Amino acid sequence: MFTLENTVAPPPPALDELVPSRYALKVGDIDVLVVSDGVLPLPTQMLGHNVSAAERAPWFKEMYLPPDALDWALNVMVVRSGDRNILIDAGLGMDPDLNLPRAGQLIRRLGASGINLGEITDVVITHLHMDHIGGLLVDGVKEQLHPELRIHVAAAEVEFWKAPDFSRTNMPPGFPDALRATATHFLAEYGSYVRTFDEVHEIAPGVTAHRTGGHTPGHSVVRLNSNGEALTFAGDAIFAVGFEQPNWHNGFEHDPEGAAQVRITLLNELAGTGEMLVATHLPFPSVGRVSADGDVYRWVPVFWDF
Repeated sequence: MFTLENTVAPPPPALDELVPSRYALKVGDIDVLVVSDGVLPLPTQMLGHNVSAAERAPWFKEMYLPPDALDWALNVMVVRSGDRNILIDAGLGMDPDLNLPRAGQLIRRLGASGINLGEITDVVITHLHMDHIGGLLVDGVKEQLHPELRIHVAAAEVEFWKAPDFSRTNMPPGFPDALRATATHFLAEYGSYVRTFDEVHEIAPGVTAHRTGGHTPGHSVVRLNSNGEALTFAGDAIFAVGFEQPNWHNGFEHDPEGAAQVRITLLNELAGTGEMLVATHLPFPSVGRVSADGDVYRWVPVFWDF
């Protein structure tokens, strides 16, 4: 299985992928690998559908981003703590007929990193949106997984997807049906592997899942703590615009006000502790810290360690 030593100097990338799209670091004694599953091109209104296009425009201009569509990064983490090898989220998998061809790279990139799927002991799913579970539904993946694999998901998340409510989301056409179908498929395929938890659950030494709710009822973050160092994988609790505009509602949030409160609470905590942050849709490799700036926040990317 991977360690920091064998991921910092991986084999040369294939000629069709000059950037290897993985970044290794340590959190105390815990090895961490951030892997890019690719990018999701989505309308910019998805980052703040409760404000007008005119209100959104200055932020995109300041960030030198186009005003109509934005490539969202899609990051996944692999963690080694003790004898446990933990995959945190699983990417998009196959394109669900929504014109998302630049995502779904996780399984190939795990292989390029020297990670054997059969050595993964645990998977933590932050929530059951398709871009967090689809990699496990790719043909041939299930057969490679360890037969005693444990998949950790908040109980509230499993319950929600029995009859999901999309009434407060703001998604492009086709997404609700695809999300519903993928979650149903995942629970049918992996139900016997799923281990649910209520609020807080320790997966391995220094690796703990915490249910936050908001984005979805069972949305969870994963916190790493070892030898005085810490990192939080925030899933979809934080998006790039959320530092300066934490009250903007994301189109995928099933409880927008609750998600905004989760975001503000988490940003306050991270600014207070100074711990590292990784989030699914922050620009790869997404590793950074949070600074408070009055009533808003600032993302401070780490300097890459080559």
